[in-house]
Amino acid sequence: MPTNSRLFLRKESSSKGFTLIELVVGMLVIGIAIVMLTSMLFPQADRAASTLHRVKSAELAHSVMNEIWGKRYDQNTNANGGTPACGAAAGVACSTILGSELGEGRNDYNDVDDYNGLNETSKMLNSTQTYADAYPNYRLSVSVVYGSMANTKLVTINVTTPDSEVITYNMVRSNY
Repeated sequence: MPTNSRLFLRKESSSKGFTLIELVVGMLVIGIAIVMLTSMLFPQADRAASTLHRVKSAELAHSVMNEIWGKRYDQNTNANGGTPACGAAAGVACSTILGSELGEGRNDYNDVDDYNGLNETSKMLNSTQTYADAYPNYRLSVSVVYGSMANTKLVTINVTTPDSEVITYNMVRSNY
């Protein structure tokens, strides 16, 4: 039986590569992925740094606040109680100076208003280190004023982060 060799020969085609269309589509997909990464994912690193700066800012402000909370309201208020607080009774007047009294060093701060004017170049409590040494590139500013209500002092702590973001922390200390 004669056979036609053409009928029985099958040409096996093996593809060992990509077509031009597949290469173009692949490059297009990779290009879109790179654009998405650069526009969405990579800016998150900047936001993470800002968050870290805010946390360190809060740490610095809260350390100063905790120190202030441990001090008495005024120079003329008895630290151990017993006598009426200044301004609460006749004859016991509050001090008129907002800031440290003459000759008072950083470790001698004993009332809230001594912290008026404290900044990053000031020494930390019981230390030779300044706030600028412990928190490089951060700026600190503390102001103390009499509050709008009687016998209160408003303490404002401004911390400037390395990103130049000013974060303000406030506390009210009352005379009790």
